Amino acid sequence: MADILILGISHYPPLHGPDQRMSWILKRMLQNPKLPPELRTPAGWPAAMQAEWGNDEGTSSAARHREALVGWMDKTRAALDEFKPDFILIWGDDQYENFKEDVVPPYCIAAYDQFKFASPPANVWGKDETFELPGHRAAAKLLATQLIEDGFDTAYAYKPLHHPLGHAFSNAVMYLDYHRRGFAFPIVPFAINCYGRRVLAQRGGLPVFDRVIPDSDLDPPAPTPRRLFDLGAATARILAESPYRVALLASSGWSHAFLTQKNWFLYPDTPADRRLYEALCGCDWEAWRSYSGAQVEDAGQQEILNWSCLAGAMSALERKPQETGFVDTWIFNSSKVFLIARPH
Repeated sequence: MADILILGISHYPPLHGPDQRMSWILKRMLQNPKLPPELRTPAGWPAAMQAEWGNDEGTSSAARHREALVGWMDKTRAALDEFKPDFILIWGDDQYENFKEDVVPPYCIAAYDQFKFASPPANVWGKDETFELPGHRAAAKLLATQLIEDGFDTAYAYKPLHHPLGHAFSNAVMYLDYHRRGFAFPIVPFAINCYGRRVLAQRGGLPVFDRVIPDSDLDPPAPTPRRLFDLGAATARILAESPYRVALLASSGWSHAFLTQKNWFLYPDTPADRRLYEALCGCDWEAWRSYSGAQVEDAGQQEILNWSCLAGAMSALERKPQETGFVDTWIFNSSKVFLIARPH
């Protein structure tokens, strides 16, 4: 059997900007005209949220948040360097980037020969860069073929449609090369339609405050956690029988403030994330497989569907996590989870 390394990270977009801007999503959510008056200023927030905001609108806390995230990126990169995979398969969400109104597949393998994308402007590294790295078409085609034969009608593509590479994938590459030492691993992006009912209606992004989106205008739902758990399990089994050394990587945050309506879009549903995190650490795979789409939406956990694939892979390979981390926050939009599970 082939060796498989399993990893989980966050692709948190504000990490590529300066600390002074890390809380910009919260500042945008504070513009919600329906926000109760008592929540419009820090005086009405939970005490822990006030403390994280501090007297500098979160800038000092952002530095600590960055240190924790980069520390985990460094651990993950070290595991990759030690393992030396033939390619990295990345489960990530497409937020109205490559897939738009003309087609929204439930999931799609990017079987490209090459990937090319640019770093975002005004980034923390202080320069604009173009990243070019190889894909692995042969492995991507093998995986798509065998998934279809196993009953997973998997979409695939040989070139991009509307976007060269969604940020779930490009940020993963940039953050795993945070110190700019170079990144030469071939990648196989496996896009998951995590945003489901809001991928087109809300363009996979922040809520709109100038109008109400009626249920009739929402989109069909995302694939269920159960289906994606089984997809991840099938992916792991197929690649374990392949000739390749493979790193399987889930790239996403967990509950997002801007998706958590019950919290007025101000902070994530950390208790819901904690419950799933404990299930992950304890290998309670039934808790992951039986999680419902309604629970995902209620907790603003749309992106956790990438980790449903990871959980399925862990289950199929009877793998236990060796290193995990949970980085929580009130003001920086999302819980971030990290995982390293090396081969036996």
